[in-house]
Amino acid sequence: MELDRPGRVLAALSVAPALAVAGWLLAGLPLLLLGRFAPLPTLLLGVPAAALLCWAGTRQAGKVVEATVWQVVGVVAVAAASAVFNGVMHSEQLIVRRDPATYAQYAAWIAGHGALPISVQPEAFGGADSWLLFEGVGFYGVDGGVAPQFMPGAPMMFALGHWLGVPFAVPAVLGGLAVLTVAGVVARLAGARWAVLAALTFAVSMPILYTSRTTFSEIPSLILLFGGLALAHDALGRPGWGRGLLAGLVFGLAVLVRVDGLRDVLPVLAFAGLLIAMRRSRPAGSARPYGALGLPLAAGLVAGAGLGMLAAYLLARPYLSYLSSSVRPLLFICGGVLLLTLAGTAAAPMLSRIRLPRWAPAVGAGLVVLLMAALYVRPWLQTVTRDPVTPEDRRTFAMIESIQRANVMPVDGRLLYFENSLHWVIWYVGLPVVVLATIAAAVLVRRLLRDGTPFDWLLPLAVIGWTTVTTLLRPEITPDHPWAARRLVPIVIPGLILLAAYALSRLGTRRWWVTAAAVLVVLVPPVVTSIGTAFTPVERGEAAAVEAMCAKIPPDASVLVVERVTGDRFTQLVRGMCDRPAAEVKRGAGAETAPDAEVRRLIERVRAAGRVPVVLAAAPGQVAPYGPADHVMALVTLQDERSLTDAPNGTWSMEINVWMAVAR
Repeated sequence: MELDRPGRVLAALSVAPALAVAGWLLAGLPLLLLGRFAPLPTLLLGVPAAALLCWAGTRQAGKVVEATVWQVVGVVAVAAASAVFNGVMHSEQLIVRRDPATYAQYAAWIAGHGALPISVQPEAFGGADSWLLFEGVGFYGVDGGVAPQFMPGAPMMFALGHWLGVPFAVPAVLGGLAVLTVAGVVARLAGARWAVLAALTFAVSMPILYTSRTTFSEIPSLILLFGGLALAHDALGRPGWGRGLLAGLVFGLAVLVRVDGLRDVLPVLAFAGLLIAMRRSRPAGSARPYGALGLPLAAGLVAGAGLGMLAAYLLARPYLSYLSSSVRPLLFICGGVLLLTLAGTAAAPMLSRIRLPRWAPAVGAGLVVLLMAALYVRPWLQTVTRDPVTPEDRRTFAMIESIQRANVMPVDGRLLYFENSLHWVIWYVGLPVVVLATIAAAVLVRRLLRDGTPFDWLLPLAVIGWTTVTTLLRPEITPDHPWAARRLVPIVIPGLILLAAYALSRLGTRRWWVTAAAVLVVLVPPVVTSIGTAFTPVERGEAAAVEAMCAKIPPDASVLVVERVTGDRFTQLVRGMCDRPAAEVKRGAGAETAPDAEVRRLIERVRAAGRVPVVLAAAPGQVAPYGPADHVMALVTLQDERSLTDAPNGTWSMEINVWMAVAR
């Protein structure tokens, strides 16, 4: 039966976001590396590149989805509603406190200047000086300037919002596209009947709401990873070099968005090796048609991931050094997987003669259930701790202690709470989804080990299983919520929802009341968890406060930040959004403010350079010695709750003050 038109539409719509993102990144990265990431050249190259990839990836899709008009309308409506709702409830995280503001400042800089590293203009302070700090939280000092933390993929997407005059709209639009992408994968693997429910469950989950409202990298990463799964599924149905290459490229470009993407795509490399091995192990003419997909899938993956690692080396080398304790083991794992894949491919004819014992399918299914059960009971068997050794450990230790005090808990900064990771998932998607997903995974593992079917589930199950287990074992994030929930966004939450939808499809719930009960069981828990924060935007008012502050700083000023918290939060903001040279003045050990004598010496150096010296700090008494104190920011807003042992259900208040003195 030929694929119906609604099915074609859903198939195309659900891979278009990943293809468009890939085209934009492929066009934008060379321009950024050349220092030419400006609106006109990027739009002239990026829009055609995105359109070309969308055309190549969606034409003649083959029989991949069967859907009705109303199912397609339902999926699109959920995606559109998600984008609109999160756009209305958007956050304005510009003041550098945590990662979203770092991404926002990164995006603002490349949108306005088109090049890296960030210029710090030491001549505006009379030249370089040992008491001047140009780097800060989220920004590393490099030769010739400052390098922002993180990979450039997400900021290159967020920069489009600055050019269009809607800087806070892009995350919400990407969130809506993520809903569409996940629904497309569900439609392919579980049936379009369950795509609307999966889309809605995904869209209302608190971590998805949270990361769709501000500048996080997790949603763009999700679009590429699940878009890659959809493209690989389509390529299995209609193999060809172009389709395999596109699928691999989309997967690989996830590395350009997040370094963790390198871990997430490892199963794709192994899967490509398996396809090549299957082709080699069968006599000519007898290989399954998708055996030809292996080489182009691997080539696209290597090309995309290679671009990501090149960008990391050229633009984010200090960030890689900072993450070296986790990046080096990951690179060794990647090398090991590559060697095993090559060895397995070479030995394919011999390995093909090996037959699994008859008990292997049942044991594999049992291990899936036992693993999930072990993760569930882990809090009663293990307490994950870490003694602070590195400076980063000590900062995390101090932050956890401060959160514990705020929550009136026993104070022990060594606690990481990672043993609760599966319970985090249950908070956000509900126990029924986790149970259904576990059953589905066990059934699929049993069937795949028994007779290799359904083969189109092998790659999604490998990606979801690998990333879910590694993430839950070691989330490696400050464990306050909703902050820590971001770790669950790219794979864990959408993957479990996909598996739960497959379980429902296998139950054969044809009676309306059974379907209604399934909808309630799956949808109600995430709604109940999200309702406490869904209608409360955080950090609103920052854009207006920043604009007002920038307007009060003289156009020819050189800004000296003399207090620690203000330096962490505002040095790059003043440089990037106020377009004034800014530097933090060093402090003595344990001191909150810089030495008066050094501040006065640097003020004179600024004057000698022909500029106006301006001093910023958090309190009037900290700037008053240098000139009349002016209260240039008095922001009162809301911030995310910081919950350690329960799902977040509210927000905390936050006050930020900045005082300025134009030096006499």
